[in-house]
Amino acid sequence: MPSEQAFAVERATAASRIALVVAIALVLLAASLPFWGESSWMREFVEIACYFIFAMMWNLLAGYGGMVSIGQQAFFGFGGYAMLMLGNFAGINPFVAIPLGALAAGLVAIPVSFVAFRLSGGYFAIGTWVIAEVFRLSFANVSAVGGGSGTTLTALRGIEKATRESTTYWMALACVVAAIALVYLFLRSKRGLALLAIRDNEVAAESQGIPVARMKLAVYVVAAFGAGLAGALYFVGNLRISPDAAFSVNWTAFAIFMVVIGGIGRIEGPLVGALIFWALNKFLSDYGTWYLLGLGLLAILVTLFFKQGLWGYAQQRWGWSLFPTQRKLLHAQAGAAAASSRG
Repeated sequence: MPSEQAFAVERATAASRIALVVAIALVLLAASLPFWGESSWMREFVEIACYFIFAMMWNLLAGYGGMVSIGQQAFFGFGGYAMLMLGNFAGINPFVAIPLGALAAGLVAIPVSFVAFRLSGGYFAIGTWVIAEVFRLSFANVSAVGGGSGTTLTALRGIEKATRESTTYWMALACVVAAIALVYLFLRSKRGLALLAIRDNEVAAESQGIPVARMKLAVYVVAAFGAGLAGALYFVGNLRISPDAAFSVNWTAFAIFMVVIGGIGRIEGPLVGALIFWALNKFLSDYGTWYLLGLGLLAILVTLFFKQGLWGYAQQRWGWSLFPTQRKLLHAQAGAAAASSRG
């Protein structure tokens, strides 16, 4: 039947194929950093990796799922505290406790969702912040983990500094690669399309047979898992945790900044935003309040002149798409010509 073979579906672009090769080379080069790089480089990479993973999860929740939360620091801090308690009290290697802490954050998101999902819109955003404050106050009243002043991760005392830093770095690199790959594969799947349909119109999506409540719960739990992973990883590198540091609203504020600057609803957005945020934090943080004013001014300029973020502008202007999730329907002859030109 000729009509059935008249069209072809393209799911990758030339830019995405080049990006894949470059990414593999960069990951291999980054994996060798502990053998030739300085320890300060590894510490900075771990910090920016935590920011990126957290921003990626916020983008998945809000940019793709349409659930704008300003309380994701609840799971960031919970993952950090779970890792610490498993390491200090249960005798589990802290590096093994990192994914376990993330899993604990994902599990605790299930009962939390019963409260959060009773709210919508702005009430949902404020409600998630209140939940995060409940978490902060709860841990501040637990004397076993130092109360309000916090405590130190003592489970790493027997590990040499060089081994600790290199292992933390490799864990951060693996977590970054896994976060990008899993989110990308999810968004390219049928569930990813269902999530986008829910974001655009919940009623229409449900009328098409999409299980809206179950999908929103799944994304909420996955975002909590990722936030917990970032928190556990951050405090393994930091070696100390406190309620004010773990559950600070600044975590979500910085994530929103990175996603908005880079481009919300795009996988590349948090990556670009995280790099910009790291550069600003690295070179301008010594300027105190001027640094914060600069962050605010940059956010205002981007929202005014680049409404879809810097990467969104680049994608519209030059057609760049490193992680294409959309499918393009091409005529069979055009698809064959494109394939031959690539060959």
